[in-house]
Amino acid sequence: MRSLTDFVLKEEYKQLEELGDNLAEIDSLIDWGTFRPIIGELYTNRTERGGRPNIDEIVMLKMLVLQQWNGLSDPEIEKQAMDRISFRKFLGFPGKIPDRSTIWSFRERLSETGKDEKIWKELQRQIDDLGLKIKRGMIQDATFIHADPGHANVDIPRGDEAKTRRSRDGTWTKKGNKSYFGYKLHTIEDVDHQLIRRIETTTASLHDDQVDLSRKGEVVYRDRGYFGTNPNGFDATMQRGVRNHPIGIKDRLRNKRISKKRSLGERPYAVIKNVFKSGCVMVTTVVRVRVKMVFTAFSYNLYQLRTLRKQGIV
Repeated sequence: MRSLTDFVLKEEYKQLEELGDNLAEIDSLIDWGTFRPIIGELYTNRTERGGRPNIDEIVMLKMLVLQQWNGLSDPEIEKQAMDRISFRKFLGFPGKIPDRSTIWSFRERLSETGKDEKIWKELQRQIDDLGLKIKRGMIQDATFIHADPGHANVDIPRGDEAKTRRSRDGTWTKKGNKSYFGYKLHTIEDVDHQLIRRIETTTASLHDDQVDLSRKGEVVYRDRGYFGTNPNGFDATMQRGVRNHPIGIKDRLRNKRISKKRSLGERPYAVIKNVFKSGCVMVTTVVRVRVKMVFTAFSYNLYQLRTLRKQGIV
């Protein structure tokens, strides 16, 4: 019966394949099998006596990629993975689709054990092995990730037992005339390939200049928000005038050159927010948001690797 079901699904998928399947394009970009031992360490029921079988590690990993790629909640990714043939093909037509509780628990295990960071490092290793190493410099920037402030006064502590949608760790901040509540995603990407190489997640109120993702020997391009701080790498930060000391023509020309370089840094955020619809989170702590942002950046890198393949670079 199972073999018949697989046959029917694969035949049905062929019709979609003729129209084009973006997920099939990204599936072959990386070696998914190398993540299996990293994730496998999360589980403890692999004994001779057996026990309740785990859902395949790569299925769980791909579920989180699908979730962030499509900006879906846990209940919605469960439903869509059962309903959409492209999702099931990407998952390898598994016998069982993880339910919302399993997805939630999996993310919690990743955050508690730090395995999300190991998954991210493995992805970076594979990117390097593709010959896409950092060459001309890095672009650091940050973007707001919105959360629901709820109806309670934000100054009132949420508390572990509080029945409110308000994010426990989210904070308010203001940029220009607009106020934002939630978190901030800090990224640094390489100039040559626009791949995200390092990330950090903080609350929204932390100023950009408090996070430095550059390393020694790297040229790092940054906007005026980082003015006055020294990065670990070679400083290519846009200059900003201060009271009674406006910038001169030399600095204006320098800013123009830097702006041209760092404008590429807007691409990841445009994809994350406009294509993935992942600029808003419903989880309530910065640790949980961090895991979501790891897989959001993971998904963006797959998206960009697909572009680089089309350009004949990989």
